[in-house]
Amino acid sequence: MPKAPPDVGHRVVCHLDRLLAARGMTLVELADRVGVTVVNLSILKNGRAKAVRFSTLTLICDVLDCQPGDLLSIAPRPTTPGIRPPRPTTQTRTSRPAAVAPAAEIRPHG
Repeated sequence: MPKAPPDVGHRVVCHLDRLLAARGMTLVELADRVGVTVVNLSILKNGRAKAVRFSTLTLICDVLDCQPGDLLSIAPRPTTPGIRPPRPTTQTRTSRPAAVAPAAEIRPHG
């Protein structure tokens, strides 16, 4: 899997070059068909984009006949030898339901 460009603050990898090559399309042709500048597509292709509008993403996917997951992926977290990656956090409830007595302690009234 390709690595995200260093020092960009994210691990999103754009596969636009691969998709264009597979379809025999140039960046200029895609820009014309999508209605964005070649410069903006180049920024996306080279991993320097900070955001993509859903409308632009939709148009790119329509023209390339692909899904967003074909165009973008997340690079694995970098690992440092001897240091474990952070564990995912779990959300805890702020209020807990009242405890229910075990079945053996429930007695009929009477």
